[in-house]
Formats: sequence, structure tokens, C-alpha cells
Amino acid sequence: MLNSPEDVALPPGAQRMSRVDTAWLRMDTPQNLMMIVGVWRLEPGITLAALQQRVQERLLKFGRFSQRVQEDAMGATWLPDEDFSLDHHVVAEKLVRKRGQGARQALEARVGELAATPLDPARPLWQFHLIEDHPGEDGSPGSAMIARVHHCIGDGIALISVMMSITDGGPLPPARARKARAEQAAENEASGDWLAEAVLRPMTDLTIKAIGMTGSGVSKSVELLANPQAPLAGSLEMARVAAQVVSDVAALALMADDSPTRLKGKPGTTKRVAWCDPIPLDEVKAIGKALGCSINDVLLACASGAIGGYLEDRGEAVAGKEIRAMVPVNLRPIEKAHELGNHFGLVPLVLPIGVANPVARVFAVRARMAELKGSYQPMLAFAVLAVAGLMIRPVQHALLGLFAKKATAVMTNVPGPATKLKFCGSTLTQTMFWVPQSGDIGMGVSILSYGGGVQFGLITDSLLCPDPEKIIDRFAPEFEKLLMTMMMLPWGEDG
Repeated sequence: MLNSPEDVALPPGAQRMSRVDTAWLRMDTPQNLMMIVGVWRLEPGITLAALQQRVQERLLKFGRFSQRVQEDAMGATWLPDEDFSLDHHVVAEKLVRKRGQGARQALEARVGELAATPLDPARPLWQFHLIEDHPGEDGSPGSAMIARVHHCIGDGIALISVMMSITDGGPLPPARARKARAEQAAENEASGDWLAEAVLRPMTDLTIKAIGMTGSGVSKSVELLANPQAPLAGSLEMARVAAQVVSDVAALALMADDSPTRLKGKPGTTKRVAWCDPIPLDEVKAIGKALGCSINDVLLACASGAIGGYLEDRGEAVAGKEIRAMVPVNLRPIEKAHELGNHFGLVPLVLPIGVANPVARVFAVRARMAELKGSYQPMLAFAVLAVAGLMIRPVQHALLGLFAKKATAVMTNVPGPATKLKFCGSTLTQTMFWVPQSGDIGMGVSILSYGGGVQFGLITDSLLCPDPEKIIDRFAPEFEKLLMTMMMLPWGEDG
């Protein structure tokens, strides 16, 4: 059942948590903690003191990183942490390598351990772990940093913007004028919670008009919805949008459970992590251009092939089989990327793991992506999360479990800076991050372009997929297979 909203007396410096952020706060389970986990590799190495100074100067400008969370029957409140100390949040790590374990394997193992370790709920919900002495694969000296941030603080886009702001020369967050409490509360309601109620209300004329205030992009749609003075679209456009929304509601409600594979099941409480070396982004672009497909299509096809090959090696028949991945879609304008909180929806993307021909697989991915264009499913999923934030925990888990049954993985594909960044005077040579999996989903897939390369990373439940490196090791060969297949195609007119 929904809690009824009411005014809550707040102490100075306190803020009520939004409904969507509350949903993420309450979504923690022993099997899946709602943390965004990232890894940075730096050359040459940096010291703990340098990292703490940078965090003090830059990160703490974002108030959320010095606020703790207090839950109550109505939701949760952000409160200043009176005992805040960087020593609790920026800590030194020392990796202990097992016999035969390389530097990266030891780092991957530690990332997996930390991904399954809860943050201290009595303190602000984030932590940076620095391994000062962490050599590269070639033995080059350097450091590695593991970042853990609870999803209630912000989504992936917001946290990427925050992390970019702490790099050398990174943009600082715009100064925000102090607002009256009532004005701030009204703004919070308009920016997300009102949208949730509008989308989930029965499809009355009012709802159709509200949703009809959409522009060409989904993020612009959210902005217009938050601005009641914005002009309404024409009646034909409103009818088209209403029909699309009805169609998308039906698609979400009637979506079948995902294909059964060994990657589906009841997860345990431990995680495994692995990632590959970068492949050249220019080569990916060249293949996409030759096939008339996007970079996304090419990368998702390679990821699909790697997962399919892994399952086939373990005796599963994958021919013609597909699995579904939930893909986060940003709903905030890029100029507001620095604003913390969660402003994203989810779309179910079908991955054709059973298509053996790599070129045909790229075209299959392109077709699936085309089906999602113009969909309002991200906004509907955002609304479901907002309403879930108002529910008691058992009902919330049951509602959000519906998403988990429909998918095998959560997948992110993020374009990063084309040139390598600097941090505390050192070069950020590699970066990777994973968003959390909810319910019984046991796999997180991350594809990230950075500094002219593309990397593929996995975080998996150790019961469902104890050896994610076996999938990772297939990513580059799938790309090579695609390249070789293309070279053999008859490209000439007479071919």
C-alpha cells in the first residue's frame, strides 16, 4: 500500500529524500547491494594524502557526500553527518595476491568482495579505496582506486559527472542559490515525483495532455512535464503519444519472463568481477560505418556473442535463443548531469545470443534497438520506481522483482572522454564501472569507451556465473570474428 504524504518537521540542513531515491535505498538485499562500483587505474601512482586532499577540495562540494541517511515510516531524510571524517571514506587498501594471481586478477577479486560488502548505514553512503602500489599488466608502476557509491545518492550519469569534476581541470558544480524549504520541496516534487503520479494515473484526458507535453527527446519530455506553463502539443500529436504510452504499458505488463539459462536463478551473496583490455574505438567505428550500424550495435553484438559462446561451451543449446538486458536510459538534460539523484528509466533490450553469424547478429541488434525508438517505457519504468519508493518494503520488493524476472542482466554502455584524463597529476589510464543488479538478476554488463579504446566488464553472482573472465575472454575474439567475416564479404558491385 502507498504511504500518504504529509509534512515532516526537518532539522536545519536536512532534506527529504525523493521517492525514486528512496526506492533505491530500500532495494538493498543480501544478494544484491545497490551500489555503483567503479575502478580507476592511475600512472604513476598517487598517495592516500593526495586523494584525501582532492576529495576534500572537490567532492565535498556536493553536499550529499557529507550527509547520512535516516529512514522513517514515510521514507528517508538526508541529514548532515556531525561526525563526518574523511578517514572513514577514503581508505588505504593492500592487495594480497594468491598463488598464480596477477595484479589485475587480484584487483578484480577485491572489487568483487567490496561489491558484496555493505556500506556503513550510520555514515554517508560512499567509500573510496586506494591501492597506492598497483603495477600494470606490463609491470608499470601505478595506483588503483575502487569507488563505491550507493545508488540513492545518484544514478550513473550523475556520478560520472561528479567523478569528472574531481579530475584535474574538471568542471566544478554550479553554485546553487539557497532556497526556501517550501520552494525546494515543490521543485523536488515537480522534477520527478509529480511525473510518476501523472504517468501511472489512469489514461484520462488530463494524463494524455500531461504526457503530450513531450518534445523530441525523452529527457526534454521530463523537463516539459515539470513545467506546467509549457505549451501543449497538437491534438494529433497527443493522440499519437497516448497510443504509444498505452502500447508501452501493455508491453511492460505482458512481457514474458526471460529465457531460462544457467545465468538465471537465485543468486548468492558473493560476486565475481572481470574486465578486458581496451580494443581500438576507431576499428569499432569503421565496422559500424561499413555496416550502416551504430557503435552501440557493434559492441552489443560482440557482447551477445561472448555470452552465447560461454553458454554453448557449458552444454546449453543457444541456437535461436535470446536473453533480455535492462538498459538504463537517461531522463535528465545533459546540462543538469551534475545534479545528484536518480533520473533514469529502464528499457528491456533483447540480446540475440543464439545468432552465430557475427554480421547477422549486428543487424539483429540494430533491429531490436530500432524497436525501442519512440518508446515511453523508460518514463513508465521511472514512474514504477517512484511509486515503489512509497511502498512498504515487502510490497516494494515484490513490485521490483517483476523487472528481475524479465531480464538476465543489467547493461550499461557509456561513451567516455576521447582523451585520457589527469588526476592528482597522474594519468587515468583505464576506468570501468558497474551499476547494481536488482532482485534476482545475477549479471551486470558494462561497456565503456575511454581514451580511444573500448572495454567490456562483467560483475556476476558467483553461484550463477563463477567465472566471468571466460565471457570476457570471448569479447575481443568476437570482435575479430566480425572483422574477419566482413573482410570475406563481397563488397564490390561484381562480387
